[in-house]
Amino acid sequence: MKKGKTMKILFGIIFFISLCSFFNRVIAENDKSRCTLEDQIAVEVTVYNDNIGLIKDIRKIDLPVDEGELQFMDVASHIMPETVHVRSINNPGGLTVYEQNYEYDLMSAEKLLDKYVGKKVKIMVTNEYHDRKEVIDATLLSNNDGQIYKIQEEIFLGHPGIKVLPGIPENLVSQPTLTWLYANRNEAYHNLEVSYLTSNINWKADYVMVLNGDDTLSDISGWVTLDNKSGTTYRKAKLKLIAGDIHRTEVRGKEMLLSASAVKMVADSQFEEKPFFAYHIYDLQRKTSIKDKQTKQINLLEANGVKIRKEFIVRGTKRYYTANYSEQLTKEDVHVYIYCRNTKENNLGMPLPAGIMRLYKQDDEESLQFIGEDRINHIPKDEEMELKVGNAYDIVAERRQTDYKQITTKLYESEWEIVLRNHKEGTVTVGIIESLSGNWSMVKNSHPYKKEDAFTVRFDVEVPGGGETRVAYRIKVGL
Repeated sequence: MKKGKTMKILFGIIFFISLCSFFNRVIAENDKSRCTLEDQIAVEVTVYNDNIGLIKDIRKIDLPVDEGELQFMDVASHIMPETVHVRSINNPGGLTVYEQNYEYDLMSAEKLLDKYVGKKVKIMVTNEYHDRKEVIDATLLSNNDGQIYKIQEEIFLGHPGIKVLPGIPENLVSQPTLTWLYANRNEAYHNLEVSYLTSNINWKADYVMVLNGDDTLSDISGWVTLDNKSGTTYRKAKLKLIAGDIHRTEVRGKEMLLSASAVKMVADSQFEEKPFFAYHIYDLQRKTSIKDKQTKQINLLEANGVKIRKEFIVRGTKRYYTANYSEQLTKEDVHVYIYCRNTKENNLGMPLPAGIMRLYKQDDEESLQFIGEDRINHIPKDEEMELKVGNAYDIVAERRQTDYKQITTKLYESEWEIVLRNHKEGTVTVGIIESLSGNWSMVKNSHPYKKEDAFTVRFDVEVPGGGETRVAYRIKVGL
């Protein structure tokens, strides 16, 4: 019994080796000049945050002196063929590319069988002990929802066994491939630089801000999340990230070769930030491998002791001043905002790419708790960051219209009272921001205000702990 099992395993190994040898011979017969990842000497990946990437793939290859065909393999399956640019770095005058084809009809068992419909194939059948085989000659009549074979004069709806084909059709490839018709003029080797754009590769930034006890300082960390679904792996790649809103017609391979002076960063980072055109480049200062269908996270920055400012804000709308409100009380949300300046003096000073900032704070048991999040746009250095965290639980705002009259068809006058109640222990300052329109004038007001812009006023009001403050004003608005 043991001897039978051993013979079975041995036969299986011999059969597998023979099958591999057969396919290798088939491939060798159809082989052309090929350039694979084994020839790669460098690769650079530049990723934009709108789901495209620029690939610069450099490979070393020897070509015969003559016209020929070269298969450049292992490219991204989501390549944009019209963006391909190829040149010989070390021998530019020695190589000319006349024609380019992108082969994307990838090989599979179904597609191989499709190519042999109406042709002769072989079916290899073994017995249950795998110690004897039989080869049957057949004609494949159909591969639509199952195979149909003609064997001798009979029709078989499917047939057990391994289907053996005489060769691989020329128009099928095992992976996405660029094929070039070229002329090579001398015997020197070529370092080919192939640049192209691909879709389905993207990156985003995510941040964590941890607030201190009195909400005056924070620690900020940032992470880059890189998502590669482009259809190939980039081994030991030089990685660059582009932050900015890019108009697609402005993205060209040669533009990526421009250089720019680096900006010194205060925050610790693996990336060197550089201005580029109307955007910013984040250049990883080491090489990294990016696998296909992989999500990779890389630390972007670490900044400690960042000064922040917390504000409670009540916001009004323009529609208040041209309508008669019958409801006496209107509840208003009291929003909580965190502000910080992206400056060198504030331990930042690096342009921050757009992303989500998540905020945390320790509770009384020194356990970190999530307190809110907000999406930030690209924040240039020396600009202020505004984060809407949530709504205050212990501060209540109520708005009441105490008087209203329509003076003309386009002129309105109304009086308002906003009641603020603070259920916290200490005094808080609440900002009331009112949006106006048209020609307006403040008739009277109980608290001072400042004009933020032509159509915005702001009251900053102190509300004692356990108490309330009433803000009243009368305003005239003309449309």
